[in-house]
Amino acid sequence: MENSKQIQIGLLALVAILLGLNLSGALDGLMGKSSDDSSVRDAARANVTSGTATAPAPTSAPGAATTPAVEVPTGPTTTIEFSESEFDFGTIDEGEKVSHTYKFTNTGTEPLIIKDAKGSCGCTVPSWPKDPVLPGATGEMLVEFNSKGKAGSQNKRVTITANTNPGQTFINIKGEVNKAETAAQPVQ
Repeated sequence: MENSKQIQIGLLALVAILLGLNLSGALDGLMGKSSDDSSVRDAARANVTSGTATAPAPTSAPGAATTPAVEVPTGPTTTIEFSESEFDFGTIDEGEKVSHTYKFTNTGTEPLIIKDAKGSCGCTVPSWPKDPVLPGATGEMLVEFNSKGKAGSQNKRVTITANTNPGQTFINIKGEVNKAETAAQPVQ
């Protein structure tokens, strides 16, 4: 049993080392460092377009459990700049929906790839471009807030995950929601 654990730890260490060497080679190729092999650069650029690279599944000793492939973000980073990071929708009545379009620019030198955008709750739903946004180009993110069951002061955050540094950017939508009037029910 002890030998089995040592083999598993050894295999995990080997995979980590190989993965590190593989990633550093890909990054060196992108940065133009001492790599005469253009196929390394091309492969790394292809990984940026897809957004992730899949590490090979480690080989294991007979009887050992297999480890699934690991998704690893790759490629160079860029920068994103929103024309506004917060929108105040004012005062609305409970049950109304509000939407706002946030405009942004890829201010970096690499294509911007937005991998995900999530609202702080199910009432806040973002929509974003799925294709890469080229350097200097602009894009739009639509955020819809549904006030059903959300009376009172509201401040919702959208977390954007992209190939930026840092990897997450935040925008907010806020306002006041008037509680809906409930019709009086006759007493029986």
